[in-house]
Amino acid sequence: MSTIRRQSIISSAIVYFGFALGFLNTYLFTREGGFSPAQYGLTGAFIAIANIMYSFANLGMQAYIYKFFPYYDDNLEPRHNDMATWSLFVSLTGFILVMSGGLIFRDLVIRKYTANAPDLIKYYYWIFPFGFGLTIYSLLEAFAWQLKKSVLTNYLREVQFRLFTTLLILFWFAKVLTSFDLFIKIYAFSYIGIALILLIYLAAIKKLHFTLTISRVTRKFWKKIIVLAGFVWGGALVFNIANVFDIIVISAVMPHGLAFAGIFTLAQNIASLIQAPQRGIISASIAPLAKAWKDKDYEKIKRIYHRSSINQLIFSVGMFVLIWINFTDGVFTFHLQNNYLGARYVFLFLGMLRIVDMGTGLNSQIIGTSTFWRFEFFTGIILLALTLPMNYVMTRHMGVIGPALANLIAFTIYNIIRYVFLLRKFDMQPFNLKTAYTLLTGIAGFLIVHFLFYRQQGLVWIAIRSVAFMTFYLSLVIYLELSPDVLPVWATLKKKLGLVKY
Repeated sequence: MSTIRRQSIISSAIVYFGFALGFLNTYLFTREGGFSPAQYGLTGAFIAIANIMYSFANLGMQAYIYKFFPYYDDNLEPRHNDMATWSLFVSLTGFILVMSGGLIFRDLVIRKYTANAPDLIKYYYWIFPFGFGLTIYSLLEAFAWQLKKSVLTNYLREVQFRLFTTLLILFWFAKVLTSFDLFIKIYAFSYIGIALILLIYLAAIKKLHFTLTISRVTRKFWKKIIVLAGFVWGGALVFNIANVFDIIVISAVMPHGLAFAGIFTLAQNIASLIQAPQRGIISASIAPLAKAWKDKDYEKIKRIYHRSSINQLIFSVGMFVLIWINFTDGVFTFHLQNNYLGARYVFLFLGMLRIVDMGTGLNSQIIGTSTFWRFEFFTGIILLALTLPMNYVMTRHMGVIGPALANLIAFTIYNIIRYVFLLRKFDMQPFNLKTAYTLLTGIAGFLIVHFLFYRQQGLVWIAIRSVAFMTFYLSLVIYLELSPDVLPVWATLKKKLGLVKY
């Protein structure tokens, strides 16, 4: 667990730095005198649609890498490993099919979005390079995770991508980019840029090999590979559609849809701060989980499951309360456009969703790397069946808050199903009394800080509220020893800060 903990901490630090950049970008996008909500909403729509493109195009190749990489790595010389060849070839074929579908159904998209999101139609073709870059990067990222290069991949996705966006925004403000038209067209190639960086790196360290010879591992497992890729692809596809359907529905259904998509995107980006450690924990845990299933080391899997749950819950509860107590004050203090006050209750429901998702631990990764990966597909279908109609109906009746509440309900049911499955099938469950202590500690900290400081406004009071809450919350987390990973980290920090002698 020390390797997972170390990589998770480093990755989480990188992710949080990336989120600081993302917060800067969000501020520049939403401040008074900056971009319009519709322009900001267009960038959110790009990301949502690109995720759907990637979900279709990858054809289950990430799952193939996660599950079978240990078998290829243990039984083949690197130069005879054909996994990279097959996965890239299949995904490129998948993206060609996506592009074909995009051309065939273009008229349908125009009819749905012309009235409420005309800019989405104007830049329709520019979404394709954005989606292509995301597809290739995500595939290379899967290889890098198995090679224990998660720190680099998290830097590229969370920092480099946002840094590229920051530079584009600054160039736009400085009039180097003379129009938003030029801005969005360059932005469309940002994922291709980070994909090229990762491709060059993996090739330079000689960890990525291509061969036209079919290996004995592929010959032995090809039937299982096809079945696994098909089922997991289907499950991941419906999961990702469910994950981004909100932005698409808002853009299509609500008058001035891209403007409301901008409000939703702000809440979504702020809520993603809560989820920052999740990527680090997932990327550091995929390879150990795949290896543990191969070796039938069930105790290690249970240990990872429990620790991923409590560690993520501690992070998510603390970050949620920290943002919630400062949300309205932050909009006024940082001079965001008043329209973005509407993002507050969107964030409330999205933030609670993140707590539920993180608090239930690595259930998706545990199931996905096991022999019961077919369950991914069936739970994905359930999630999609809940999400699509609920998003549409609740957006119609509740406006921009509707899809946030719909997603909270749908993803809670989705995670309950996975929790029950792992409990009954493997006698694994991640919760104990410390789970309740974590939730109660967060609630208590919120109530204390809220009643002490809710009347005050300004940057100084944001800092005071934040310090007061974090002091209370972290003190109890350490005192109650809510996570077995807290004390080693705290001991290391004390040494680094010179609080104790070596």
